[in-house]
Amino acid sequence: MEKLKVAGGYPLEGTVKISGAKNSAVALIPATILAESPVTIEGLPNISDVQILGGLLEEIGGKITFEKDKIIVDPSNMISMPLPNGKVKKLRASYYLMGAMLGRFKKAVIGLPGGCHLGPRPIDQHIKGFEALGATVTNEQGAIYLRAEELKGARIYLDVVSVGATINIMLAAVLAKGRTIIENAAKEPEIIDVATLLSSMGAKIKGAGTDVIRIDGVEKLHGCRHSIIPDRIEAGTYVIIGASMAKELIVDNVIPLHLESLIAKLREMGIHIETSDDQIYIVGRQNELKPVDIKTLVYPGFPTDLQQPFTSLLTKVNGTSVITDTIYSSRFKHIDELRRMGANVKVEGRSAIITGPSKLQGAKVKASDLRAGAALVAAGLMAEGVTEITGLEHIDRGYSHIEDKLNGLGAKVWREKMTDREIEQIRNA
Repeated sequence: MEKLKVAGGYPLEGTVKISGAKNSAVALIPATILAESPVTIEGLPNISDVQILGGLLEEIGGKITFEKDKIIVDPSNMISMPLPNGKVKKLRASYYLMGAMLGRFKKAVIGLPGGCHLGPRPIDQHIKGFEALGATVTNEQGAIYLRAEELKGARIYLDVVSVGATINIMLAAVLAKGRTIIENAAKEPEIIDVATLLSSMGAKIKGAGTDVIRIDGVEKLHGCRHSIIPDRIEAGTYVIIGASMAKELIVDNVIPLHLESLIAKLREMGIHIETSDDQIYIVGRQNELKPVDIKTLVYPGFPTDLQQPFTSLLTKVNGTSVITDTIYSSRFKHIDELRRMGANVKVEGRSAIITGPSKLQGAKVKASDLRAGAALVAAGLMAEGVTEITGLEHIDRGYSHIEDKLNGLGAKVWREKMTDREIEQIRNA
């Protein structure tokens, strides 16, 4: 096991290139199951979730080849092998195997997914969609069993806007007979990315990116080559870090339209930001930052995945700011760790109240989930002294080469192996 050390107080300057979207990659890779010939996905981030999904596809008979930032999946010899345990439990997005395997094989056995613990994230809308398409879904000994004689298109209304359910139903429906209509669908850019891949494979999909998606089932799908979109959450994290510590920072390989809500809030705070077709340019703060109130919403609203790193930035603001997370009720586990570093933050219900400015101090902290880890890295860069972050496996799930990218901007960030005593202390905590 490793820990990450961050020496704070170093001004940042330069250009950081954003990797491919993690939230696309974890759906695109399972989608390759639906093809009858090899699929190449280019621009993948070098993160643990990608490696785990590649391993899962190998378990069901896929031939997987990794080449730098791309994966080549030959699904021709895949079988519907049960995946009740093991790697499935290491990431939340393993649930996309349900829709993909149901779509191709008309059956699947998938263990209940793992990943970050962010409070209740039920898959009832996924199951509702599968059942509407004609599948029988049961929970047996901690695994989801999906079975269907055939899948038929249906009209499906999602009671809650859900990215995961929207994509999973798309995966199951592209080979179903007839037309499927998903109403109250999520609109995230990652959904458009998945629809683009499926369309390149021969699927017939209209309306991705709107709240009504229409899918006309086809008999088979073929291989293709696909380039993933940039990661808007990684980009947003570096924009936030730039707003806090940069002299001048260019965030490259980004689609600024995907981050309009974040950019608007930073400008409201007094941060100078300019955008071009594929870059965001941040100038170090010239004046005192103004407090802001934020409410996370489904896309195109403020992303829940950015509220945690944004909390760290708000510790530098003169005044009181409030972040309310309407998506996940338990996404405030980073607050206690920020308090260890000297932040004046409290949680009331679904809101975090941040009063600043606070003079953050380096401390030993633990990342409880992926974006909490990003928040602690951001705080460590702002703090005096060295911050030691454990739970590094969470950060590695979503941020490719994070220390290399930060050090390239002038930061001082490095990894160290944990001692046996440190590992034991964490396990007993």
